[in-house]
Amino acid sequence: MPEIPRHQCVVYHGSPSVQLPGIAKFIYAKLEENYRCVYFNSPAMVAGIRSYLAAAGIDVAGEVKKGSLLLSSEESHLSDGKFDPSRMLDDLADAVLQALSDGYTGLYATGDMTWEFGNEQNFSRLLEYERGLEALFRRMPMLTGLCQYHTDTLPPDALQTALLTHGSICVNDTLRRLNPYYTPAGKERSRQVALPADLGELLERFRQP
Repeated sequence: MPEIPRHQCVVYHGSPSVQLPGIAKFIYAKLEENYRCVYFNSPAMVAGIRSYLAAAGIDVAGEVKKGSLLLSSEESHLSDGKFDPSRMLDDLADAVLQALSDGYTGLYATGDMTWEFGNEQNFSRLLEYERGLEALFRRMPMLTGLCQYHTDTLPPDALQTALLTHGSICVNDTLRRLNPYYTPAGKERSRQVALPADLGELLERFRQP
């Protein structure tokens, strides 16, 4: 079977809390592999992931104190409240190098795209950011990550970008699929994804063997 790409995304609708058990399992697995794990989201979701991590058997306070786990709602990646792809990518690259310097195998990072783009919610630079992430993943094989796309809070174009720029889709906490909609950088204009009106129908396509 082909290797599942490390730059992954999850696309979902409904309550964001539905995703927390699965993400907690991903983080648990990466902590077991000696990865430093970082989770970026709103304060409410950070509180939620703490609970699910604890329920999964993780000593959250201990892992945070040790430096293995970072759960954050800080928005230091924003410039005057605006999303800056270069700044975010630079910070992520520095975090990978710091994790390696601290003795970790690598860095596992997951964040909610609605939160990452701040209050301005200007997604005009989303494609630039995701392509920058692709390049960063190629340059740093010790980086693994999951971009969270909550369709209830994102414009349709953002979902298009998600499907065009991620080689792998997480259907649930046990199923990951190669993404047939993935399109190499520079070819986006020649391929627009024909999305079904129902997100459930789209996800069902990924569940098929």
